[in-house]
Amino acid sequence: MRLDGKTAVVTGAASGIGRATAETLARAGAAVIIADLSQDKGEQEAERLRGDGLKASYVAIDVASDESIAAFAKTVLGRGEVHVLVNGAGFGKGQPFVDNDAAFWERVVDINFLGPVKLTRALLGPMIERKSGKIVNVASDAGRVGSSGETVYAGAKGGLIAFTKSLAREMARYSINVNCVCPGPTETPMLMVLPENHLEAFKRAIPMRRFGQPADIANAILFFASDLSSYITGQTLSVSGGLTMA
Repeated sequence: MRLDGKTAVVTGAASGIGRATAETLARAGAAVIIADLSQDKGEQEAERLRGDGLKASYVAIDVASDESIAAFAKTVLGRGEVHVLVNGAGFGKGQPFVDNDAAFWERVVDINFLGPVKLTRALLGPMIERKSGKIVNVASDAGRVGSSGETVYAGAKGGLIAFTKSLAREMARYSINVNCVCPGPTETPMLMVLPENHLEAFKRAIPMRRFGQPADIANAILFFASDLSSYITGQTLSVSGGLTMA
């Protein structure tokens, strides 16, 4: 699965799944734009990839800010075409729904749902004109089957799944593929802050008896970003070690 000559934007690419995705796409030949709120980590990651002889650059973005998204799109499109967009930035925290406040809800929805919607719209025009493009949204199995302590997060990710399917229907006429990857429990900073007993319970529930690695998710994203998935659109792929099979 090669992406030579392609430019790929990956949000949330300074850590976790986004970081693994940026590296995987770069090793497949893409020129990767690392899009992240953390300038220090983003620039370090771009430098690390360039040190391995790969094509990578960092451009700042806050997916919860309309102004930041607009500035990001202007910068990126000013450099040339974007062939692949991976909406990988995410935010969540385990907490009972009744303990959430409105500010928390808004942040969860802004980052996990509205951010991808707005960035996709900002980068979509040239894809439509070119009649080609790959959009991969990173949702969560929480959005497919629910997750205790992540109710609004699950709602936002469920919205992203539905957005994926609907946009895929609209964009098919332009040969733009829109698909969704849903990670199960994956060894990222967001998961590993949970208490040890919760982590062990999670692991016992997974048929493969291990957490996903960021690279497991990145490989699925690479498939959707590549030409091997050219006749696949509007699909949701769980990468969960068998935890969810519905």
